[in-house]
Amino acid sequence: MLSVENLKFNYRKAQRDLFDNFSLELNEGGVYGLLGKNGAGKSTLIYLMTGLLTPLAGRVTYNGDDVRRRLPRTLSDLYLVPEEFELPQLSLKQYVKLNAPFYPRFSHDDMMRYLDLFEMEHDVQLRSLSMGQKKKVFMSFALATNTGLLIMDEPTNGLDIPGKSQFRKFIAQGMTDDKIILISTHQVRDIDSILDHVVIIDNSRVLLNASVGEVSRRLAFRPVQPGEQPLYVQQSVMGTLGVMPGNGEEETNVDMEMLFNATLQQPERVNELFNQEK
Repeated sequence: MLSVENLKFNYRKAQRDLFDNFSLELNEGGVYGLLGKNGAGKSTLIYLMTGLLTPLAGRVTYNGDDVRRRLPRTLSDLYLVPEEFELPQLSLKQYVKLNAPFYPRFSHDDMMRYLDLFEMEHDVQLRSLSMGQKKKVFMSFALATNTGLLIMDEPTNGLDIPGKSQFRKFIAQGMTDDKIILISTHQVRDIDSILDHVVIIDNSRVLLNASVGEVSRRLAFRPVQPGEQPLYVQQSVMGTLGVMPGNGEEETNVDMEMLFNATLQQPERVNELFNQEK
């Protein structure tokens, strides 16, 4: 389990705290989508979660250990794929030989399988790759480490349309019940079909933290009927679509982009709907 407890953080020149008394828990067996507006602190939260930044107050623990202690058992069981990265001037085989020993559950077979899924060669010169190809290779290594916690920041940036489809299959193949996969993105439609949990943050608050199953029970995503009062409306070729309070009888496919917009526009109403029985 990853636990963020009463976190406080700001950058030195900032006029306000980016996080203040911020708490969140992620449990194993879930693919989480971390959603928020630009500037909401998604990337900063990721660096706090992995111990790369130090909070002013509060703490982040992974399996009971404070991540800032940088213990070997912590570092060998978490992996971060940042939005921007550089790969060394090595062949892929050399890179794997140097880095795989740090991860006790690394699987060469899994690595080859993920490279095949991305239609990448098994050995390439890393510096010769395009941005999209580098992402495919790096993510293949990351998932092959089989760490209990895998965090990806904007993983579909730089991928073409076939690459985004391959990414969804890649996550589906690599997920197991003993892992936490956290994907931070503003490209909601790229990942909506693989998420089983969604976390929406804004202004140092968790506006929504719910499973996709719970979202589909509590909210309905469909055309607006006369007299209805939706939480959010969106025009489309199908007419006026809306996010409605669920009636407990209908289950509709969750539209993550509409859910995100509805939560930002009506945070108190959404919070009320999800907590009325609690």
